[in-house]
Amino acid sequence: MTGCVDLSIFVRRDDDGTAGMDLAVEGITCAACIDDIEGGLKHLPGLLSARLNYTTHRLGVEWRDGSLDPAAIVAALARIGYRAHPFELRRAEAEEARQAQWLLKCLGVSGFAMMNIMLLSVSVWSGNVTDITQETRDFFHWLSALIALPAAGYAGQPFFRSALAAIRRRRLNMDVPISLGVLLALGVSVVETIGHAEHAYFDSAVMLLFFLLCGRYLDHAMRRRTRAVAGNLAALKAEVAHRLDAAGELTLVPVAALAPGDHVQIAPGERVPADGVVTAGTSDIDESLITGETAHRGVRAGETVYAGSLNMGGTLTLRVTAAGQGTLIDEVERLLDKASEARSRYVRLADRAARAYAPVVHATAALTVVGWLAAGASAHTAILTAVAVLIITCPCALALAVPAVQMVASGTLFRAGIFLNSGDAIERLAEVDTVVFDKTGTLTLPEGRIANAADVDPRLLQRAARLALSSRHPLAAAVAREANERSPYEGASEEAGRGVRCLIDGVEARLGSPAFCGAEDMARGLREAADASLIAFAHGDERAVFVVRQSLRPDATPVVRALAARGLDLVILSGDRAEAVAPVAAGLGISRWRASLKPADKIALIEAMKAEGRRVLMVGDGLNDAPALAAAHVSISPISAADITQAQADAVFLGDALAPVAEALAVSRRARALMHQNLWLAVVYNAIAVPIAIAGFVTPLIAALAMSGSSLIVTLNALRARRAGRFDAQARGTAARSARAAAPGLAASEARAADWAPAAGGVDR
Repeated sequence: MTGCVDLSIFVRRDDDGTAGMDLAVEGITCAACIDDIEGGLKHLPGLLSARLNYTTHRLGVEWRDGSLDPAAIVAALARIGYRAHPFELRRAEAEEARQAQWLLKCLGVSGFAMMNIMLLSVSVWSGNVTDITQETRDFFHWLSALIALPAAGYAGQPFFRSALAAIRRRRLNMDVPISLGVLLALGVSVVETIGHAEHAYFDSAVMLLFFLLCGRYLDHAMRRRTRAVAGNLAALKAEVAHRLDAAGELTLVPVAALAPGDHVQIAPGERVPADGVVTAGTSDIDESLITGETAHRGVRAGETVYAGSLNMGGTLTLRVTAAGQGTLIDEVERLLDKASEARSRYVRLADRAARAYAPVVHATAALTVVGWLAAGASAHTAILTAVAVLIITCPCALALAVPAVQMVASGTLFRAGIFLNSGDAIERLAEVDTVVFDKTGTLTLPEGRIANAADVDPRLLQRAARLALSSRHPLAAAVAREANERSPYEGASEEAGRGVRCLIDGVEARLGSPAFCGAEDMARGLREAADASLIAFAHGDERAVFVVRQSLRPDATPVVRALAARGLDLVILSGDRAEAVAPVAAGLGISRWRASLKPADKIALIEAMKAEGRRVLMVGDGLNDAPALAAAHVSISPISAADITQAQADAVFLGDALAPVAEALAVSRRARALMHQNLWLAVVYNAIAVPIAIAGFVTPLIAALAMSGSSLIVTLNALRARRAGRFDAQARGTAARSARAAAPGLAASEARAADWAPAAGGVDR
């Protein structure tokens, strides 16, 4: 694949003498592949690190520059059964689409074959107890073989390839017993058909493939959706910039051509192309997606701005201090990749069970053959008994134990307005003991609201709201939400950085800054509200000043109290100002909070909690939250979050209510209990059925029926996940009791408050 590709062009080199590259790895099927790949590369001379992201199948390798040929890494991966090529986003997405299409075809083939073979099998079963002739039975068996053999050969490829790769690596994974069971069942069925036997087992083999392919396709679809949305980080990066040359003339250049020391000009409405210092001009900068700060920041000469910020006001001239890989937004991307790699190493419950299960199944079947041969039985009887053991112990119930609960619980969460991005999110949600909230857009609603609407003349409010429809400023948008009539005034014009004006009934009206509207005296008495922004309206001699705040989500208080009542520790980590975070934390009764945090700061605090043994749930919505979401044990974001943030979250919830966070925890805890029950049901079933099969009292047909019965029991038990309790109106009605119950938990965390809340009069950075 990569033999004709010059890998050196994909190598990145750092000043510290190290080199590295990213590879897309094919053939990864389970979390055990992480150890296989990283362990298989350790022997390479000069290799410093190899980290595989299971979710994206992206392998990052670093080595001492000059000590290792990158082609040797690809060759080493090929020796252990994995194909690799340089990671390119478009190519990776195309490969994911191709893989999804292939799995869907396998699923369709197995489903079509299963239905037709079952029709033939029912005819044989009913005929065996009535008057079917041997010729007719043989005809149905051969017809089943004609359908099953090519169908299994095609639909079983995902399992057969994975099993072969594992055997080549001298490892056993879940696909090895599945492949052996399917192939032996098919082989014995052909032999039995040739010998005119009453029973063949083509239906069991194809049915097993169909059910397992259902789970594999759903898991792949979740990972593909997460990867596809994650590519939207590029939308925040400007592609071109207006660079000033030595003569002061503007030249349009790609952002990649910028270097520290260059001067660029940024017009209103453009994104800042690089980190830098303002040398000329004044404007308001929207940094909400970068830092989490709600209010626009006024900037002038000498102040720093970051790539990805949006210029809302006047034209700025910027001296570039960091471009390309050195900007804050690229730091976010690097933190994101690192955190995602760490989280992808979580080993699922089913994978942990499979590691112990597969060797036991193989050993049991082998000992059955040896025991029956030693007892003097024929090879046919010994092999038939071993096949019955393999079928009856075939991990269908085990393979369904966790996915069945996941599918039912996912449906329950879907009906509650919660969408899962990760297949193992339910397991990790059930382990949570600490909940970390972002403030802006998470505990509060993403859009600002007028806090003093009741104190303003309704006539002025409606005029201001209609005029606000002609402006794209976020504060104007808050005013526009109050408009009863959605038609804007004609002839409105906007002055960048000041406001919008027009004539209403022949008299000029203005909406914008207090200075622009001549309402500075009225605004002076309202500036004590540090957590609010002000926007003024003037119409002739009439004036009004609107206080715009981000209000709490409607059910934030009862939800937070209910979470505390369940014994969960609650924390707020925000990139917003301390003056804006403090009243929210106080109003919700959360004593541990930090403000003015950068993405790396949030990750450091979450990692410190994890080092204490805590399982952290992060709830956030901004771009600056994305690395923290990836670093947390599990994460949730609102549907209003940035695309990249939604991609890193394990779940996304709809609506303005915060109740889905509590709902997700309640459903997940019940689902985990059902997963454990299902695994124990599978173990008990095998403990009873295997000795009977080894003793020869079970034919492969009865084994297949028993296997199907165990799968049915597991599935029926999984359906109980639909009855998980909901955090609904009744729960909110018990908020007072929850608050009293939460008091001990809040008091316990009060002792640590000094380590979290910023000192009086200061901003915690």
